[in-house]
Amino acid sequence: MSTSVVENLGPTVQNVPVTEATAAPSALDTGLTLGAVVQTEGTTFTLWAPAAERVELALIADDGSQRNMDLAHTGEFWTGFVPGVGHGQRYGYRVHGPFDPAHGLRFNPSKLLLDPYARAVDGTLDYSSPLIYDSSDGDSAGHVPVGVVVAGSEPPPPISRPVHWGETVIYELHTKGFTKLHPDVPEHQRGTYAGLAHPSVIGYLVDLGITSAELLPIHHFLTEPSIAARGLPNYWGYNSLGYFAPHAPYSSSGSRGEQVAEFKAMVAAFHAAGIEVILDVVYNHTAEGGFDGPTLSFRGIDNRAYYRLGHGGTMYDVTGTGNSVNTAHPQVRRLMMDSLRYWVEEMGVDGFRFDLAVTLIRNERHEVDTVDHPFLAEVAADPVLGRVKLISEPWDIGPFGYQVGNFGTPWSEWNGKFRDSVRDVWRNSSDGVKDLAYRLSGSSDLYGDDGRYPYASINFVTAHDGFTLRDLVSYDHKHNEANHEDNRDGTDDNRSWNCGVEGETDDPAVIALRKRQMANLMSTLILSTGVPMLTAGDECGRTQHGNNNAYCQDSEISWFDWSLPDAWSDHLGLTRRLLALRAAHPVLRQWHYFSGEPVVEGGRKDLSWIAPHGGEMTEADWYDGNLRTLGMFLAGDALRATDAVGNALTDSSFLLALNATAETRQVVVPDASWAPAYEVVLDTSNSMVTEVEAGATVPLAPRCLVLLRAL
Repeated sequence: MSTSVVENLGPTVQNVPVTEATAAPSALDTGLTLGAVVQTEGTTFTLWAPAAERVELALIADDGSQRNMDLAHTGEFWTGFVPGVGHGQRYGYRVHGPFDPAHGLRFNPSKLLLDPYARAVDGTLDYSSPLIYDSSDGDSAGHVPVGVVVAGSEPPPPISRPVHWGETVIYELHTKGFTKLHPDVPEHQRGTYAGLAHPSVIGYLVDLGITSAELLPIHHFLTEPSIAARGLPNYWGYNSLGYFAPHAPYSSSGSRGEQVAEFKAMVAAFHAAGIEVILDVVYNHTAEGGFDGPTLSFRGIDNRAYYRLGHGGTMYDVTGTGNSVNTAHPQVRRLMMDSLRYWVEEMGVDGFRFDLAVTLIRNERHEVDTVDHPFLAEVAADPVLGRVKLISEPWDIGPFGYQVGNFGTPWSEWNGKFRDSVRDVWRNSSDGVKDLAYRLSGSSDLYGDDGRYPYASINFVTAHDGFTLRDLVSYDHKHNEANHEDNRDGTDDNRSWNCGVEGETDDPAVIALRKRQMANLMSTLILSTGVPMLTAGDECGRTQHGNNNAYCQDSEISWFDWSLPDAWSDHLGLTRRLLALRAAHPVLRQWHYFSGEPVVEGGRKDLSWIAPHGGEMTEADWYDGNLRTLGMFLAGDALRATDAVGNALTDSSFLLALNATAETRQVVVPDASWAPAYEVVLDTSNSMVTEVEAGATVPLAPRCLVLLRAL
């Protein structure tokens, strides 16, 4: 194999040693700033490549020509200062060393490699070229994306008032899809960071009652070659390549560093409106795919360090993507921690949701370690990350990969059990109401035994992955034909109910039932203790026409239809009203677990479970597998909360009652020792009278949820 595929101009740059250490410096102790750092007279480039024999920096001109120069070897690092190089310069690396795939060594200097610390990425991947694979000696330059030197700039202003976990309402959205069809956004800005920053877009979120926008992946990502071969893109973005670089195609202003400035301006606009920005981050795998995937960055720099390997140099995959990042290696964890801190300190973001987070806590033997994994310790001890929100998706597809409830402080978690329990109850497939009670009250069975609070539970009924809320009540089966995989992709465990007809219908009775079921699901989500996460469009009837795996649909299937807020104004109004109720009443968003006992002397229990007969639930009621009717009394005079100066807060008391059966249920309202009477605040069936006396027997309509405020 050739050791140099373009003319090497030699060490024409001043190589500046960063350390005088005589021994090879530790990967964590050098103090070197990795990546391309712009200085007054030029730029210093530093790459970690401990097993490399030689590293060339390739500076790429606008016409595609290259100027290559050798970097100086400093322990495990390669570094050099290049005078006259600054912001906007494109570059890559060529890393020399042994090529022995059976032993995990994949060095190949014919492959132009992206700097793992690149602050911006320019260019696309040429899926038709065999030169992107290390099985070819041909030069991959011109066929792969490259890094861009980016000068430092001021971070966005912080949010004026930090959002406490107890007040948080998360809205999961796609950066492109949310504004692609927005009529108020200028056409050239639709689907971009600038589009998200448009006042009409932010105003919609503010009016809805959202506190935190969670963006599907915006780390620079690529489409997998196998998906591109079907003529489709990776739309969701769960295929990262650049962990410091905002995805360039989401920029309306350019890809030579402009994407960085545009992203910062977007964050500033959200912060000015009081909305946090949370990033969905994918550190569990990279865009280089499996053993036979393209060589674009990490594989050619140090394959054995960056990836989990099996026998014979194969990739150990617990993500379903072909590779898994090796967080057992300290320098790989350093990359992740540096990336996280960069997005907080320089880019202004307020939190992270970690995709397939269990992969990140597998040890050197690939075993899950929820107690002593160094990644957990490093995150918990980091002062920068200590001030932002951290959310895990607590599973992967490997052995013992389902770890809901096991991440501990300071983590919140996607609560998959909440999703499953709420879906099962409302489709009348649950085993009674015992599990539902845990979910309504903050899932103390999952998070109450390790010092966490109810906001450790990120409650959701839908997410990007799966049916939308409208599709959840309209389809029993997935309809993924547009993905060109013969409908084999996507889960079959949808826990959905089509209300008697598969897909769209003109039947007014079915339409009315579906809308009521949507109202029931949305109300249960927002009124439950914990942090609600809404999926963009669920508040106004967005549909993917039964596609439950729209990861490759950059089309109307996935884009937000901005005609829906008017067409579904009733459901949108309900969602706004629910979020306003939650914001106005601390008793509906408590951030301490309930004790089931009086919290203040002479007060009522903070939480009481009410059976259909009007008394508290008995043991027999809890183990009645056919019971689908439940009341939840929240005492506003038993709040464990204080105002800004330490005064005890009180609130109204509420009774939430639900009937998930297909029949009307006669239920007894608790007697006057609870409250003398109640005002009906919400009724998804619109059938109950406006006021109810204590002790009265009232009909609870089929498949409905009612919220009553004590008078």
